[in-house]
Amino acid sequence: MDNSSVIMAVIIDQRNNTAPQVQEVLTKYGCLISTRLGLHQVRGCSDNGLIILHLAGSDTDIQRLEKELEGIDGVRVNMMNIDL
Repeated sequence: MDNSSVIMAVIIDQRNNTAPQVQEVLTKYGCLISTRLGLHQVRGCSDNGLIILHLAGSDTDIQRLEKELEGIDGVRVNMMNIDL
């Protein structure tokens, strides 16, 4: 990860049901997360959400985080590597 930066987008359906599981996984891998931005539709309080993560860590640890999040029903993950 020396010359690249990893951005992870976590898309959450049924936010009210899955948020506790997602939070547990994010806490477990908290040392990888240098920035976290959570978004959801406030008007009408949408049940869908989006979390943007800027990650710093080994490829192996980031892949473990991705796999655990994708193991939660209603959660999808998209990754973007940015070469610096």
